[in-house]
Amino acid sequence: MDLAKLTSPAAAALPADTPVVIPVAALEQHGQHLPLFTDSMLLGDVVRRVSGELAHEVLFAPLMWLGNSDHHMEFSGTLSAEPRLYLDLLNGLAENFVRHGFRRIVFLNGHGGNDVPGRQAVFELRQRHREREDLLFLFATYWNLGSQPVSGFHQAEMGHACEWETSMMLRIAPELVGDFAAAAPVDPGSPFLPAARGWITRERTQSGHIGSPHLATVEKGEALLKRFAADAVCFLRRVIAWDGRSWNG
Repeated sequence: MDLAKLTSPAAAALPADTPVVIPVAALEQHGQHLPLFTDSMLLGDVVRRVSGELAHEVLFAPLMWLGNSDHHMEFSGTLSAEPRLYLDLLNGLAENFVRHGFRRIVFLNGHGGNDVPGRQAVFELRQRHREREDLLFLFATYWNLGSQPVSGFHQAEMGHACEWETSMMLRIAPELVGDFAAAAPVDPGSPFLPAARGWITRERTQSGHIGSPHLATVEKGEALLKRFAADAVCFLRRVIAWDGRSWNG
């Protein structure tokens, strides 16, 4: 169900246990070869595929395109909500749905920079409603929901404007993809693991991409999108099946 296309009475008539999915992404630099709206476009395609499977079981809010992208601000075109502002925005969106009676709120994320404030937001939401045992607040990033591509891929995880993202963009909007074949690989690197290091993008890459975009193909893009959508469907079926009270999903 598409919230934007419902009337207010139709939204009010939905069962309280209908899962609400709030897609969140970004508008930010994606190297020299991908458009600024890459994260939002890719998440939008995943949501389109998922909603086709769960059209009558899940309520989908419009995609929230403004993300926490402060680490990319040295690159022109990036738009960002600062971390605390972004955290408050997510809190407020969830509170709107709780006020309207919904009990299962899922943020489906398509941008790595949203992850830390997103996790903090669902933590804060649960603390504010600690007397309620019937509420479920979740924040999930679509490429971390289950299976991962192995065969035929150089990268083992998501980068930025990388083999994965470039492949998916080649699948959904090839006319917007620039000269990815000329993009030299950029090693993601994390020399201080297992510590989490604060960073900004220009420390890690001058070109704006991280990973191996030159290895992208349309076929890889379809394989990724198909897999990620299937993972999201499985995840949301777990939300639908939750008994409304227990810790275990």
